[in-house]
Amino acid sequence: MSDNESQGNRETPDRGSSDDGHHWSGTIIDAVQARAHPETADDIDHIESLRRSVDALDAEMITLLAERFRVTDAIGRLKANAGFAPEDEQREREQAQRLRRLAQECGLDGGIARGYLLFVVDEAKRRHERISAAEGSRRE
Repeated sequence: MSDNESQGNRETPDRGSSDDGHHWSGTIIDAVQARAHPETADDIDHIESLRRSVDALDAEMITLLAERFRVTDAIGRLKANAGFAPEDEQREREQAQRLRRLAQECGLDGGIARGYLLFVVDEAKRRHERISAAEGSRRE
């Protein structure tokens, strides 16, 4: 059995033409690689630490997104009860400006903020339309 097979068919480093000799493709970055390539152990530890940070941030963002939709659902119910349309173009323009400004202040690419806004506005509209339809059928 080869070393590659004993490591669960992990890809081995493909030492390409990179100047630093670390052009690897298909590599699983973990403790097995750190042991196999001790010269990269510190980098691998750092990568794993940063990935744990990313995972924690993802969990926070999903939690916040769920809370955001709970709030926008409440808005949707109020709008439906009052007979308002599911969308508010003025609010969307204001949000776009606010998020663009916030992204710039945070050093975030404006395209990311725009993509986020499109996602949450489109999803909120869909949810508001469902709420409105449900409220309309209750009144009939």
